[in-house]
Amino acid sequence: MRLEGEVALVTGGGAGLGRAIVDRYVAEGARVAVLDKSAAGLEALRKLHGDAIVGVEGDVRSLDSHREAVARCVEAFGKLDCLVGNAGVWDYLTQLVDIPDDLISEAFEEMFEVNVKGYILAAKAALPALYQSKGSAIFSVSNAGFYPGGGGVLYTAGKHAVIGLIKQLAHEWGPRIRVNGIAPGGILGSDLRGLKSLDLQDKSISTFPLDDMLKSVLPTGRAATAEEYAGAYVFFATRGDTVPLTGSVLNFDGGMGVRGLFEASLGAQLDKHFG
Repeated sequence: MRLEGEVALVTGGGAGLGRAIVDRYVAEGARVAVLDKSAAGLEALRKLHGDAIVGVEGDVRSLDSHREAVARCVEAFGKLDCLVGNAGVWDYLTQLVDIPDDLISEAFEEMFEVNVKGYILAAKAALPALYQSKGSAIFSVSNAGFYPGGGGVLYTAGKHAVIGLIKQLAHEWGPRIRVNGIAPGGILGSDLRGLKSLDLQDKSISTFPLDDMLKSVLPTGRAATAEEYAGAYVFFATRGDTVPLTGSVLNFDGGMGVRGLFEASLGAQLDKHFG
């Protein structure tokens, strides 16, 4: 097992991609603390993984919640090796023209408080423990951190900010602590929710026909599941295989950056020759 004996803290680990990361980490031999707002999601993890999990119900916008999660993690498992900042919200592709004037500030603050400040607070709370373990931090970005169209103006701006956060923290924390990011594309099975300020809090990205939307434009030919994304988080959390890795963000999005202007890929030409 690649993470045998390691200890991680995952924010937003109660569902979707976060849940898949937690499940995979435990399968790889790690023990995991999870900070999530869903008591039901945390209870499901406890029932499945038992003593390998410590669940903390809290709000990623609160430094106290992060400090409680770190403290309970260290109390239960003796250390913290890897922070995974993953909790987030989406804006459901809401364009600036469609955001009412009187809601712009509120929506901006909600998006950046969860998707950017939530990561900063997690980093602040975890820093002493990560320093002691010479550990690492991994932050979930998105294809929207590199390209337009993966969200609206608020989400895309926030994910670009996360890339800046990763690079700055890698600069500030090296060589003691490695800091990296993973930028998934569309995730089948995700439960990513929308902004409350835009009345999207009860909407789940799982209701989107993502595979139908993406299979014709991705060079890989289909969207990936949360479980298929989780392996990258294992690799980034390992110690021996990632010694040179810091300040990096993995484009893990099905090849959006190489799809070209007119076709997802030229692979059909291979079929003409060899199919």
